Amino acid sequence: MSAMSRGLSRPLLAIAMVVHAAASHAEPLATAEVQYREVDVTYAAEAVVEATRQSTVSAQTTGRIVELRYDVGDVVQKGQVIARIDQTELAQVVAGSEAQVAQAKAAYENTRVEAERTRDLARQKFVSQAALDRAEAALRIAAAQLKAAKAGAGQATTSRGYTTIIAPYTGVVSARHVELGEMAAPGKPLLTGFDPADLRVVATVPQYKIGEVRTSPRASVEIPSIGRMVPGASITVLPAADARSHSTLVRIDLPHDVRGITPGVYARAHFTVGRGRKLVVPTRAVIHRSEVTGVYVVSPDGRVSLRQ
Repeated sequence: MSAMSRGLSRPLLAIAMVVHAAASHAEPLATAEVQYREVDVTYAAEAVVEATRQSTVSAQTTGRIVELRYDVGDVVQKGQVIARIDQTELAQVVAGSEAQVAQAKAAYENTRVEAERTRDLARQKFVSQAALDRAEAALRIAAAQLKAAKAGAGQATTSRGYTTIIAPYTGVVSARHVELGEMAAPGKPLLTGFDPADLRVVATVPQYKIGEVRTSPRASVEIPSIGRMVPGASITVLPAADARSHSTLVRIDLPHDVRGITPGVYARAHFTVGRGRKLVVPTRAVIHRSEVTGVYVVSPDGRVSLRQ
């Protein structure tokens, strides 16, 4: 061995000795034996979160938007005012309708008095039966005109009520389709919202698996974005299939206490389709290294290696 080789061999040997000494004083590793157990056999399917209650509030009358109280991300309580439309024109319509009602009421009262007078004269044989019939017909016409005027006033009042948009349920605003000052028209979308306490996932299941899924007693939903597995509340197989993908949609209702997810979030549905004998390891022993998932295995000679 050359002098240079002898000079390099001493440090390497020393390092090896130090490592051996450290290993001899190291604490023993916590280990657990893998076991075969009867576990649930599951089938996983891609899914997406959606809101059970999601709606778009639209205008029911024409007018300029004068108030928008909420924006995207705001929480709105049921019954709160979320927007207002200018009601100046509709207020004038209501005033005109009320005036028509007053006019029709006055005409009806006058016609009623005339009809009563004609009835008295007819009983005394001072007027003919034809005159009485005309008075009775005029009274019926006046009553109909009064009824029509009241209906018109009620319609105008209802239309004025459409200028105040009320939240139909407690939820979160997910989209705003208009800006302050824009013109609203019947059917024009204003705000879109959903109820975060009432969510579900929709999974796409191949048709050859629908039979097993339909008889599945339970299902769980994996939501990678929050790192959580959520038990499904109920399973509903939609009675329709996609002819192009040969798949069927399956809905899984989520519990009301799930937080941190919104409609459109990716999920994975796990349907329990049976029982089987599987080799299992403790969950805390599983590690993730980039795209590799594995466990550290202790061999009989004490060596530790990562097994995928």
